[in-house]
Amino acid sequence: MGRRKQNKSTTDQFDSSDTDSITSTSTGFSDLTLAHETENVNSLDFVIDKCIESLDNKSTRVKALKELLDAFEGHVLFPYLENRYVTLLDHCMNSIKKGKGSPTEACLASRAIGLLAVTVGTGSSAHEIMEQSLPHLERAIVSGNDAVKISVLDCLAIVTFIGANNWDETEKSMKLMWEIIHSKSSLKVSRPSSAVLAAAVSAWSFLLTTIGGCRIDLDSWVEPISFLCTLLENDDRTVRFAAGEAVTIVFETVIGNRLSYEMSDLADLDNEQLKPKWFKPIMSLKAKIKI
Repeated sequence: MGRRKQNKSTTDQFDSSDTDSITSTSTGFSDLTLAHETENVNSLDFVIDKCIESLDNKSTRVKALKELLDAFEGHVLFPYLENRYVTLLDHCMNSIKKGKGSPTEACLASRAIGLLAVTVGTGSSAHEIMEQSLPHLERAIVSGNDAVKISVLDCLAIVTFIGANNWDETEKSMKLMWEIIHSKSSLKVSRPSSAVLAAAVSAWSFLLTTIGGCRIDLDSWVEPISFLCTLLENDDRTVRFAAGEAVTIVFETVIGNRLSYEMSDLADLDNEQLKPKWFKPIMSLKAKIKI
């Protein structure tokens, strides 16, 4: 999600072998090339077929996911995945499902799903990826370890950003993220670590940029803005940074135009009872954070 720095506590979720397997993906694709010096070695069809085949086998799944990520990052794969994306998505979902794979595997698979959505682009295929992956990503957000939760939150933000057809679909994903951010609002989500909290805030605010001209009930935004403002005083720098970005996006994207439109009339209104409920608390928060 761009500028967020990953907290050290996130990497502590892996042992050294897990960390190495995540961070050393750059050689996977070249290793595959060297191992198959045949007339088909330069065929991406061949490479993708071998990756998909290897995803069926638990012992080769992590290696296959790394090779697949290298292919995504080094090539334009849409022509080769146009008729394969459902099969590939199913394999990646199996790596995320509870108890099906290791945290390393789940992190790699969630990253692959995000890249798959980017590759197919906006449209019916991306929407299908979002719909099919959402239930499994939701469960992983609840039950995964910190590293998995962070990878899944990033994946959820990407597939929703690309695949959602309307604000209602985007808002559904944002509500899952908000359950992490404001864990007291959900009995099924435990209090997040600082790294997970920062990831959730960044993912949530990323999707918030798509709100556009949708219906906005400013009364409903008072509580979220107030809670985000409390995070500006969090002990963890990454949380404070993510919260600052989120608050800025809220004021610029959600209520900025409406404030500028209604500000003069409401400010000059002497009767406080005639002012909307949101006016006083939001103006108080605005003054507090000096926006």
